Amino acid sequence: MTRTITPRLRTLVLLLLAVTGALLAAAGPASAHAALTGSDPAQGVVVDKAPTQVSLTFSEKVAMNDDSLQVLDPKGKKVEVGSPANVSGTTYAVRLRSGLAKGTYTVAYQVVSADSHPVSGAYTFSIGAPSQTVVSGVGTAAGGGVVGWLYSIGRYVSYAGFIVLAGGAAFVLACWRRGSGVRAMQRLVVGGWLTLTAATLWLLLLRGSYTSSGKAGDIFDLNLLGQVLQTKTGAALVSRLLLLAAAALFIAVLFGAYNRREEADEKSDLTFGLSIGGVVVAAGLAASWAMAEHASTGLQPAIAMPVDVIHLLAVATWLGGLTALLVALYRAPVDTPVEAAAVQRFSRLAFGSVLALVATGTYQSWRQLGSWSAFTDTEYGRLLLVKIGLVALLVGIAWISRRWTGRLTDTVVTAKKAKQREKEHVSAAKSGKNSGTAKGITSGEGRESTSGDAERSASGGGRGSASGDGKRAAQLARQRAAVDAARNKQLRDADPNRFGLRRSVLAEAGVAVVLLAVTTWLTQTEPGRTEQEARAATSSSASSSSASSSSSGALTLDMPFDTGGTDGKGLVRIDLDPARVGGNEMHVYVQRPNGRAFDVPEVKVAFTLTEKKIGPLPVTPDHITTGHWSASSVQIPMAGDWKIAVTVRTSDIDQATVSKNAQIG
Repeated sequence: MTRTITPRLRTLVLLLLAVTGALLAAAGPASAHAALTGSDPAQGVVVDKAPTQVSLTFSEKVAMNDDSLQVLDPKGKKVEVGSPANVSGTTYAVRLRSGLAKGTYTVAYQVVSADSHPVSGAYTFSIGAPSQTVVSGVGTAAGGGVVGWLYSIGRYVSYAGFIVLAGGAAFVLACWRRGSGVRAMQRLVVGGWLTLTAATLWLLLLRGSYTSSGKAGDIFDLNLLGQVLQTKTGAALVSRLLLLAAAALFIAVLFGAYNRREEADEKSDLTFGLSIGGVVVAAGLAASWAMAEHASTGLQPAIAMPVDVIHLLAVATWLGGLTALLVALYRAPVDTPVEAAAVQRFSRLAFGSVLALVATGTYQSWRQLGSWSAFTDTEYGRLLLVKIGLVALLVGIAWISRRWTGRLTDTVVTAKKAKQREKEHVSAAKSGKNSGTAKGITSGEGRESTSGDAERSASGGGRGSASGDGKRAAQLARQRAAVDAARNKQLRDADPNRFGLRRSVLAEAGVAVVLLAVTTWLTQTEPGRTEQEARAATSSSASSSSASSSSSGALTLDMPFDTGGTDGKGLVRIDLDPARVGGNEMHVYVQRPNGRAFDVPEVKVAFTLTEKKIGPLPVTPDHITTGHWSASSVQIPMAGDWKIAVTVRTSDIDQATVSKNAQIG
């Protein structure tokens, strides 16, 4: 049976790793969780007088260093003076040099949000009149590149290590105490500890580069490491390492002194002590995530952090215990099989964990989404729907496992009775055999044996023959033990109820791996509440900008687009100044649905005056910076109701053309 199961396990593991890799690859760069909700000067505005400072307002507090906020002139030179400072609440500003010349200036920022994720972006404003600028490629998405992928993988591995460590230990203490002496269970829990420790060290090294330059060469920069240790995330990672030292002591006692205890009272006392200590250490490890991520900022952090700890512990108890049960079903020795009672205890424990997950998950969903529409209108909401679906599937498979567990109980009891009857038959047979042997000895066979032994002794080979007989007897005993073990294993594996339980638990574990990947992706995605607030702030800014532009004769048009491909949705904005007959300055801005600048491969504009049969007049704007294109001297030959069409291409094959009519001249 083992030979047929092992390849299946190997194939399933490879498949799950491939699915996980695809999920992580599709996630893209880590999305920021603090959004830019306002700026002064605003994006795309043309001011008559040079400002004395540039200020940015975010949806939550952010961490900044000396280079977090930069302002570049049309030639790409820095014009800010000093370091950025927090002027009020979530608004940060940097002073500018006096006497700035006319032209287009680029504001680039890269900060770290309160929930530990990097935030970056860029926009432009102009003094006097727009101009060409040499600045490009600034404000690209933070947390991307090779370092971003490595950091995402490290987060996934750290979650997996914690789940296996905490859940495996909980399974041994609460469900299957005999498992403390099973080598496979020991390897599982120790492997979880090693995985979490290695992933934590890996994240600590990557953190500096991940939140700043994004370069692989900066991973081992000790200066960046020193800066990381002074941040909230660095403190959380160091705390996790210290708690892992305590977890190592817990594991040593669990698989050492606890396993060797035989007296029931002493073992019961030690079980209670280990349970208390294990819960404290596991809660501390879970808190190292809660204190540095989503739960630590935003709405009701004092409630959200304890809820997040309970949520993580419930996940570890359920999915980690499921992993331990899978190992017990497949790898436990024949003489120490996992009992039906242990499976039943885990079934009850898993049910309680699911109830805790539902309660805490409902609160977290309300906190991160804020509205029903966010389920479908935001990336976080859509991912959450996928997670809910996977959890529902997992619960359905668990229900099937509970049915197999109920059947397993009766089967095990019957098997015990059959085994007891078999022992009685074997004992009776041995008794009869021994009786026959005694009769043979009294009837003269003993004398022949004694005579033969005497002859062998006389020939000098007595001791050698005795030694050979002892070795052969030991060899035969080992062979009989191996045959008995194989027969017992075959009988155990032939049990259809146990086989059915194995398959259902294996299916649960497969879904759990995918669920963990989606959860990791979810923690790297901007919460729906923040995304909708940022979108509302962007729309408000656009409306006010459009109103001021209309009063000065300029024209602003917003047109949503959808190319139909991956990452194909967004908003394109056309600014035409002064929107009259003759030469005009045109600026094109492309944004993602969450309001962030969106660099697409190509943008084209065409003007058509249908009633006069003029056009289309094509215009190909020049790329200025991330999500910003510009064209000067756009000639409008006569006044009228012009159709302005914009073609946006998001990939080699995906593009869309959107249009609006506007009065020009």
